[in-house]
Amino acid sequence: MTEKSGISERRIVDRVDPARAAALVATMSDRAETPDIGGALPPLAHHAFFWEPVPESGLGRDGHPELGGLIPDLGLPVRMWAGGRLTFHGPFRAGVQAERVSRVVNVTRKTGRSGALAFVTVRYDIRQRATPVLSEDQDIVYREEGSGVAAPDHVSAEADERRALKLSEVTLFRFSALTFNAHRIHYDRPYCEELGYPGLVVHGPLLAARLAGFAEERLGTLKEFAFRATAPLFLGDVAWLCRAGERYWVEGPRRKLCMEATAS
Repeated sequence: MTEKSGISERRIVDRVDPARAAALVATMSDRAETPDIGGALPPLAHHAFFWEPVPESGLGRDGHPELGGLIPDLGLPVRMWAGGRLTFHGPFRAGVQAERVSRVVNVTRKTGRSGALAFVTVRYDIRQRATPVLSEDQDIVYREEGSGVAAPDHVSAEADERRALKLSEVTLFRFSALTFNAHRIHYDRPYCEELGYPGLVVHGPLLAARLAGFAEERLGTLKEFAFRATAPLFLGDVAWLCRAGERYWVEGPRRKLCMEATAS
């Protein structure tokens, strides 16, 4: 069943603080530099801005804000990032006030091997100086508690290029702080065990940002980027950023395909 939405919108204005941008660059790379005012930021850097602070009393058991409002309460409390599609209209710049408009454009209910599922697509449009900067569709999946982790079906292809992806608890902590993400799967090991995970889960947006940066090194400024999460990557897993032609992916242990992407 597909439910169409788009009636309600949420607008947030952010000044795109260069200090936070510098913290993001230091978290995502070996560089320590503060972007110039008006300087272009790396792809997906916008995920560190447009915070929506909620008091702790307004958070659910998983650390995320309780559903309702923009995203409806679907009765499925476990939240995971499924993928996204981005179109870059121009550079997202540090120190330039930006406006983000968000709205739910689709809700789809399904039944999978792990039980009832709901896929929610949220569209974000960002402008700076009254000019479109980027448009993004985020796909988020909700499932039942205690439904476990489905075994991955996908094995990665042969790569033309592979690069080791090194992550630590510090990386996950800093990325959670920069994105104001209190989801417990990224820092609370006992909670992860309750959900059936063998360890902390690496953020989907973190993997997507690393893949986008990998693609930008080869292609230059990106025009479009799309990604899909296929299996969780857990902290401590041996992982690689891979490329074959215009396809990019994150490879985990035993060639497990964790995320795939295309870029242009």
